[in-house]
Amino acid sequence: MVMLPSKLFTMTMNVSGILSQLEKAGIRLEFGDDFAKYRTYRNQQHDRGPIYPMFDVASSYVDRTNGFWVCAFDSYGELIHTQAVRLLDLSGITLGRHLNDHRYKYITPGSTSDPDRTFYSGPEALHVITGRVCYQGDFWLRARGLGGPRSQGATALLSRVLLEIMVATWEPNFVFALVPKNLAAKGAHLRYGYCHCEPGRWLAQDQQVTEEDYLIWMGANDMANLVAEAPLGLKPETSVSAIQVVPREVVSSLT
Repeated sequence: MVMLPSKLFTMTMNVSGILSQLEKAGIRLEFGDDFAKYRTYRNQQHDRGPIYPMFDVASSYVDRTNGFWVCAFDSYGELIHTQAVRLLDLSGITLGRHLNDHRYKYITPGSTSDPDRTFYSGPEALHVITGRVCYQGDFWLRARGLGGPRSQGATALLSRVLLEIMVATWEPNFVFALVPKNLAAKGAHLRYGYCHCEPGRWLAQDQQVTEEDYLIWMGANDMANLVAEAPLGLKPETSVSAIQVVPREVVSSLT
């Protein structure tokens, strides 16, 4: 696929602006399509669950032709962020069929005692999403208290940089992600840049709910509208801290 010069220029400006903002905040990004290296990064994170099979070269065929990842490091060189994306060929089938056929790659390990009989259901979009479809997953950003990357709005910028490159590289018909119910209730899909959010559940035998994951997604027009808008800026760390932190002496004077 050949990108129009105007779109290439917009994408380049958006991504370079995001990288500049993150760099000023002490965050360095690394992009890659070597998923053996990504697996090494993930296996070093002992405080997180294991890497999902969708992005694990030991479980899936994933390389530069159908995936890439983004990792971020702080000024000390410590890993503070991960995310990855896969391009899926769903020509002639729906996302609902895909998730049923490949549920082992999406079910959270240990969330159900019988993966063979656990299926995802609920969202109407499962019957609509088809064609060239991207899956964004393994999104994690380390919490660091008030004034940290999350408070500054880094979630939106980190998701945006992946979506920008994804759209420019593959021009997919749809992109989707699965987010836990509690995060969806807090508007996680808006921070990630998605405009559609539908309740979904993993059901085992006797309709037992094993996990509630909401489906967030965008179509081609949604993605075009997203990348046409200028990315939001990071909030300065000092201003975030000043707004949210109340000095101890002030608290004492009010009690």
